[in-house]
Amino acid sequence: MKLLVSPVNKEEAIIASKGGADIVDVKNPKEGSLGANFPWIIKEIKEAVNGKQPISATIGDFNYKPGTAALAAFGAAVAGADYIKVGLYDIQTREQALELLTKITRAVKDYDSTKKIVASGYSDYKRINSISPMLLPAVAAEAGADVVMVDTAIKDGKSTFEFMDEKELKKFTDLAHKYGLENAIAGSLRFEDLPMLERIRPDIIGVRGMVCGGDRRTAIRRELVEKLAAECQA
Repeated sequence: MKLLVSPVNKEEAIIASKGGADIVDVKNPKEGSLGANFPWIIKEIKEAVNGKQPISATIGDFNYKPGTAALAAFGAAVAGADYIKVGLYDIQTREQALELLTKITRAVKDYDSTKKIVASGYSDYKRINSISPMLLPAVAAEAGADVVMVDTAIKDGKSTFEFMDEKELKKFTDLAHKYGLENAIAGSLRFEDLPMLERIRPDIIGVRGMVCGGDRRTAIRRELVEKLAAECQA
């Protein structure tokens, strides 16, 4: 499993990079689960990491605004993100999801075809009345995206595993692979979840709170990144 760690600034990004993260993910927790950070922060982190890891950047928890999302995705790509990640937060139908992802993919791939689009659904989708993440692999593949992800929309300490069990997450992983996509699991993951994650075998796990000592509002700690990186490599 690859380890994606989500810093909020250059200092945390350096810690994540030196601690052994495989992907450094730029986000802004103040703006939600997949809150977007500023283009200059993406650039600063890109320069600080200096090619040691690819950079991921979130563009927000989106409702049905394909134009706005496409422009935001293009901005993240220009700022230096290698992975551009969007949350399908208030997306009600398969058709809305397909149009949103198709427009994002075109905006980014027309600029640089090597950059990857990450479509994120939410394990607690029923709490926010959004689309089921189980629909995403087929939609993302049709739209030309590269990765499908599941996260928690509401950051109240509840884990993805409280909304989707091992069997469902394994099915999500298998569906992603069936459609030729990578997949990622995130959402208040804990060290005690690692045995289950190893059975599910996602391509990527995404964390912040886990390497902040349990509270995503505090700072990333290098020793926890190192511990988790070692577990993922094992």
